[in-house]
Amino acid sequence: MKCPRCLNEDDSYFYYGSKGWICRRCISFKRVLIEEDIDNDPGIEISDDCEEYLLKYPLTSLQKEISLQCKNNIDNNDVLIEAICGSGKTEIVMETIAYMLKTKRKVCFAISRKQVVLELYERLRKVFTKAKVVRVCQGYTSDIYGDIVICTTHQCYRYYQFFDCLILDECDAFPYKNNVVLEGIVRSSCIGHMVYLTATIDDYLKSRIAANSIVHLTLNKRPHGHDLVVPKCFNGYKWLLIIRLIQWINKQIDHQIIVFVPTIKMSKYLYYFLKMFYTCEYVNSKSNNNDIKIQAFKDKKYHVLIATTILERGITIENVNVAVLFANHRVFDEASLVQISGRVGRSFKYPDGECLFLCDQRSNEVDKCIRKCEAANA
Repeated sequence: MKCPRCLNEDDSYFYYGSKGWICRRCISFKRVLIEEDIDNDPGIEISDDCEEYLLKYPLTSLQKEISLQCKNNIDNNDVLIEAICGSGKTEIVMETIAYMLKTKRKVCFAISRKQVVLELYERLRKVFTKAKVVRVCQGYTSDIYGDIVICTTHQCYRYYQFFDCLILDECDAFPYKNNVVLEGIVRSSCIGHMVYLTATIDDYLKSRIAANSIVHLTLNKRPHGHDLVVPKCFNGYKWLLIIRLIQWINKQIDHQIIVFVPTIKMSKYLYYFLKMFYTCEYVNSKSNNNDIKIQAFKDKKYHVLIATTILERGITIENVNVAVLFANHRVFDEASLVQISGRVGRSFKYPDGECLFLCDQRSNEVDKCIRKCEAANA
């Protein structure tokens, strides 16, 4: 047997109940009988002329080339766009989205993190002004159908064989990464082809590149033409790292600061310590009012924001510098460190900045991140 939703074929997960066979691997999403047809399509039609969109700035020649190749290949192939942080991956797929809408086909933008869903929703509804753009994530599930659906990967269970094109952003991010249930649910929600957007490809995508089963497009330049910020690393005892962090923050008079930490507990402890010296806040997966705190930080109501990895991807804040405390911690792998350093220098107005890794022992993941940034600038 094969579960139509999560694509499980392991017999040990199947159970025969009073009403028929069920798959226990994805039962937490919703109980579905293997034998019954899953119908999640309410007959929604794509609006007329909703494909029109307007960008704030024109694409560079490199972005235009990648954008056109993506659109030209999506009818017949899955597409991987491997692009450095801040290179405009979202803008690059606008033409593909418009093409799908013009031909009356359904589009999804699936992302691992709720915070990124909310930010992307605000961006896309200002670009596609004639389209109905909906956000579907925790706290936003009352209206789940539109011309463009932006959702967390968890919410794809609502759309079995529904989308003609699914754009999967940051497929190497937690909680999607290495989650076979989510991977199956996302794939089964798309009857057409998928576009993968990432700066750090995983083993699955590497295997597909090797097998020539996906169109691989690369972009190693940001729109403003400046190089990626290469992180600087400071190694020392734990107490020395805190002193170095304070010294570094004191020099960032003209910049806002995000300090990434590996655990929820540490985000709280560091907040209570740093608030004695700076205006600051903290966000983690269990803190309250994260959306309000992040917006207040964007509005420059405080100088320092302490965050766990929930802010490592998709968040764009002007003129921000970044530090990672205990960057050698096992929570921070190469991919997450690349994403964190990519928060710096994303805007045209502030294309440069600083990223500092603070380590209490040498880390291979830190070294690999630095080498990857240097290679992208070569």
